[in-house]
Amino acid sequence: MGPDGQIVSLEFEVFGEVQGRYFTKYCKEKCTDLGIGGWVKNSKRGTIVGKLQGTKPNIEEMVAWLSKTGSPGSVIDRCDLSNFEYLARQDFRGFSIRF
Repeated sequence: MGPDGQIVSLEFEVFGEVQGRYFTKYCKEKCTDLGIGGWVKNSKRGTIVGKLQGTKPNIEEMVAWLSKTGSPGSVIDRCDLSNFEYLARQDFRGFSIRF
């Protein structure tokens, strides 16, 4: 398979006015629509953190959403990405909100 069919995995942290804005709910809906596996949660630092796994085009679309769009009423300062890797297959069978 080429790079577009390969599974990409990465972790993210979104900074800004993002908690208390239903960010995790909208993130879960968007990831479910895109067939992305993983999880999202509010951090103790006031940021949103999570892990994404999916095809490269879908992950790129989700990263753009995390960086620029977000939930209605959220104000995103930046989105940091880390632990980027290619996988043979998705570890996660769905997308969940963690508490």
